Amino acid sequence: MRTLMLTGGLLMLAGCAGLPDPDPTQAWIDLDSRQQDTELQALKVDNASATDKRYFEVQPGSHELKVRYQFAVAPSNIGPDAEPLWRDCQLNVKFKDFNAGERYQLQAGNIGFRPWAKLYDQQRKVIGQGTPAGCQRT
Repeated sequence: MRTLMLTGGLLMLAGCAGLPDPDPTQAWIDLDSRQQDTELQALKVDNASATDKRYFEVQPGSHELKVRYQFAVAPSNIGPDAEPLWRDCQLNVKFKDFNAGERYQLQAGNIGFRPWAKLYDQQRKVIGQGTPAGCQRT
């Protein structure tokens, strides 16, 4: 699984060079996982499938974003003889005031078994928090 995550991460980095130019009439949300060996993907905007798993681009106004965050729980959080435990989680982030032409950043991470997500504006101010929408072992 670790090899799959690493390969996926490298492919995503290679794909970043091919990101489209942001539409100035919409808000752009970059995705960033804060920890190594993790993956963060765009899933849905307001119950509609995201057009690209690498970012969100939304009309101005209120939206609910759903992301998938995959990560490994370190053995230090499980037990002395444990192997890393891989988790596949979904999180929802609601924000009511996306503005056209602005760039936002959605970051995700985990503390032990618990995933977290924060939405930042262009000034790096936290403007939204993710709520867990379910996790499973992989």
